Amino acid sequence: MKFHYHPSDEIRGMESDSLNGKKLVLGVTGSVAIYKAVDLARELIKRSADVYVVMSKDATKLVDPQLFEWATGNKVFTEFSGEVGHVVLSQTCDGMVIAPATANTIAKLAIGVADTSVSLTALNFIGLRKPLVIAPAMHLAMYRAPQISEAISKLRSYGVMILEPQEDDVRAKFPEVDDIALAVEVAVLRGTDLRGVRVLVTAGPTREFLDPVRFLTNASSGRMGIAIAKEAYFRGADVTLIHGPVNRALIPKYVRSLSVTTTTEMLNAVVNELKNKHYDVVILAGAPSDFKFKDVSKMKVDSSIESLEVTLQPTPKIAEEIRKIYNGLVVGFAAETVGGDVNTLRDRAKRKLVERGFNIIVANDVSSSEVGFNSRFNEVLILGSNGFEKFIPKTRKELIAREILDIIKKLLRVNKT
Repeated sequence: MKFHYHPSDEIRGMESDSLNGKKLVLGVTGSVAIYKAVDLARELIKRSADVYVVMSKDATKLVDPQLFEWATGNKVFTEFSGEVGHVVLSQTCDGMVIAPATANTIAKLAIGVADTSVSLTALNFIGLRKPLVIAPAMHLAMYRAPQISEAISKLRSYGVMILEPQEDDVRAKFPEVDDIALAVEVAVLRGTDLRGVRVLVTAGPTREFLDPVRFLTNASSGRMGIAIAKEAYFRGADVTLIHGPVNRALIPKYVRSLSVTTTTEMLNAVVNELKNKHYDVVILAGAPSDFKFKDVSKMKVDSSIESLEVTLQPTPKIAEEIRKIYNGLVVGFAAETVGGDVNTLRDRAKRKLVERGFNIIVANDVSSSEVGFNSRFNEVLILGSNGFEKFIPKTRKELIAREILDIIKKLLRVNKT
């Protein structure tokens, strides 16, 4: 009996099975960010993809191809002389990502030059209208050169997804590995099916101050709303994200975002957006504080006092306020503590669905520390005003975001017919 085992099998599907059965080409070019391509290969495998690496000759001078063979468990392609590997890969694989992509590679692809294994394979993907994602990494001045900007615009017109690099003073750096993997997932599984749709999303908590240093808030991390914003962006939507105080590292720089602190500020930001721009859907994934202090001290309250009595009063309900000016699709969220009782969760969600005028409500039980607030995972019950109901067991918030947007897409299609 023969056993076929490779170390990559240990991580396969560790994150999800979202790319199960999908074959992907990872094109690697001669950028100093090449070492991060190994992390990307493994991240795609964690999402259950089969990864086949194609390296340019310059890339092989920086990293031994055997490293990628070890990382993926598959043969690495460096040259196609006498082979038709580029044709076979483009015909049998579901998508391709070039990461890192040098300025040289981007410029060549835009004008159809196929003088490396990577550009040769990529041109076949473009010709077959198959998903191609490109993650640039180079010096910032080079990235901003008009020739490269023109090449990027041209490639986008061909349907290629070009990711925004992370910029500092001198570099256009390799995007976050998780973002690249998500972009590849979306390109392969959904494409740009939300192109032309305008989406407004809220995320994270708000703060209601007692004095200049103390405030009332909740444990929301903003991950759910941010996941929705990212997914919608990669699917081609025009996205605005309004978020409360969250970890800045979580905020995608490629999505237009507005930062607020209090519930009133979040409400005003949403109202201002709706008054000045058309949105097809408003997704209220934020967790604004329901109460605020009636009296707010301008000075820090002395910590030496023995007792302190405060009065709380309700903050405005964002959903109720925006319904006064917006008749479009509204998706609400409800975080409940029901101790795992799905029937109680359903009853509370139905009540809020009606009271707040939602078209869709996404309810979750935050009794468990394993899902919901400040977790990468969630478990939700989705209800629609049309009687729709779907329960999603514990999974990554990114996958829940995809399900929510799939439902929104269907509703928008119905509303336009």
